[in-house]
Amino acid sequence: MTLDELIQKCKKQDATAQGELYKQYSGVLFAICLRYSPNYTEAEDNLQDAFITIFKKVEQYKGKGSFEGWIKRVTVNTVLQKYRKKRTFEIVDEGQIEDNAEEEVESEGIPLDFLLKIVQELPDRYRLVFTMYVMDGYQHKEIAEMLGISDGTSKSNLARARMILKNKIEDYNAKKR
Repeated sequence: MTLDELIQKCKKQDATAQGELYKQYSGVLFAICLRYSPNYTEAEDNLQDAFITIFKKVEQYKGKGSFEGWIKRVTVNTVLQKYRKKRTFEIVDEGQIEDNAEEEVESEGIPLDFLLKIVQELPDRYRLVFTMYVMDGYQHKEIAEMLGISDGTSKSNLARARMILKNKIEDYNAKKR
């Protein structure tokens, strides 16, 4: 079955097609959920919520742009919606932001699972902004709009996330020596 046929069947709420779509895309979407979630269990819940949303909104996909890009966007928005409801963001004055975020940290030889773990351990507000900016390439203005915060809050949360990660990586490197 082609992707177009699969999409058309999903639009008709065909359970077999929905299962096939889940099989094809759950790995990619779970990786996104892991980046945005504080732990594995919550990432699993977020994946399920994302697929529920995808199946409800598949009618809205009109074939413009890639389907994978569309379902990734739906997944990110579904996860962000959950955290947006928690309102876990600090409102800050942009003048408080220190711009030392580009400092280099020796990260050579650090296991990927450790890096994922320390990102997941970040407070929600820092993890979401860090993931959106660093891993997904959003700009602060886009992040601010998507999360309902100011540009300054986005910048501040990114700087704080980077500082926390830098300290954890330095601690890891010190223990390695």
